[in-house]
Amino acid sequence: MGLVFVKLGGSLITDKTRPETARRAVIRRLAKEIRHALTRRPDLHILLGHGSGSFGHVVGRQYNLRAGITGPDGWTGYAQTAAAAARLNRIVADVCLDVGLPVVSLPPSASAWCEDGRLIALDTRPHRVLLAQGLIPLVYGDVALDATRGGTIVSTEEVFAFLARSDPALRPERVILVGNVEGVYTGDPHRDPTARLIPRLTAEEALALNGLGGSHGVDVTGGMASKVREMAALAREVPGLTVHILSGLVPGALEDALVTPERAPGTRIVAGTTERATPQR
Repeated sequence: MGLVFVKLGGSLITDKTRPETARRAVIRRLAKEIRHALTRRPDLHILLGHGSGSFGHVVGRQYNLRAGITGPDGWTGYAQTAAAAARLNRIVADVCLDVGLPVVSLPPSASAWCEDGRLIALDTRPHRVLLAQGLIPLVYGDVALDATRGGTIVSTEEVFAFLARSDPALRPERVILVGNVEGVYTGDPHRDPTARLIPRLTAEEALALNGLGGSHGVDVTGGMASKVREMAALAREVPGLTVHILSGLVPGALEDALVTPERAPGTRIVAGTTERATPQR
């Protein structure tokens, strides 16, 4: 089945309305689903990532770090945001290891370099070596030094996109974004009761969508809209790539998406042409 990038959304694995509140039971269930999928499909290779949720996002918002280092406390905010993101990463890594997933954390901030908010450099060799040894690289939304802004924040999706674009050995067949909504909707399902799930989109259709809901709680990387745009752009560029967006609140959905993706719920974004997107009723 090749390489699959899996992201556990920050809004799923934390309570984004409460600072530094991890949903450990959810993290454990999802880690077990990944372990079960690897048992069922030994040919599967996974690069795992997660959002910062109520850890890094809360501190990053306090210092407006996405926009860069500003004010006398800017670099203090950079350090505090890095520490908060790392605390959640430690929780995720420890839970994964406890259930038998051989993850190794690779903080993007260790080698990332940005230019005016755009990730332009990241050492990909550790990811390649770990995968070759049967391990699971674990990345996450993190701070990064920036030639223009001093420092900024890079999302997990931006890390995924950089890895896929810059290193042929890390080019995934699929990207699975696991969040707290079932996929891409015609509107914000939290606010619009008439919003309907769109089961399939081309990359061009996804890039043209309006009205995508933002993140509920604090999200300094732009919420659902930026995530869909980033992954749709990647699907347009990488031959054969499918992006799958689904809810991790549904037990078994992630395992199904890893093992039998054709039967899993959610929204798929593909590069090729397809019939006009039809919302599910």
